[in-house]
Amino acid sequence: MDQNLITGNIVDSALKVHTALGPGLLESAYEACLIHELSKRHFKTASQISLPVFYDGVTIDLGYRIDLLVEDEVIVELKAVERLHPVHKAQLLSYLKLSKKHVGLLLNFGELHLKDGIERVIL
Repeated sequence: MDQNLITGNIVDSALKVHTALGPGLLESAYEACLIHELSKRHFKTASQISLPVFYDGVTIDLGYRIDLLVEDEVIVELKAVERLHPVHKAQLLSYLKLSKKHVGLLLNFGELHLKDGIERVIL
């Protein structure tokens, strides 16, 4: 499936969730509602996927988890913070590298207007 179509639907779904709930909830609430919204649109969505680190020929589970993986193509990292920091983008970039995926979305539901908390990241 086209990554632009996927990311467009993710953003549209996130905007719908944020409009309904507003800022101030826990990340887990937005995650559950976004999964629901994406499933209504018939998108395959997996959540809290373990992401091991491969180092020196060894697989090491360090507890990293991808918040959402949509259509096995797009990683979605969710935040519910006052504002995004460079470390949040670095986290998503690391997840993209470790998973060998190419496109990710960083969504901050803590913003008053979600449009101010959306970053599309391409590896």
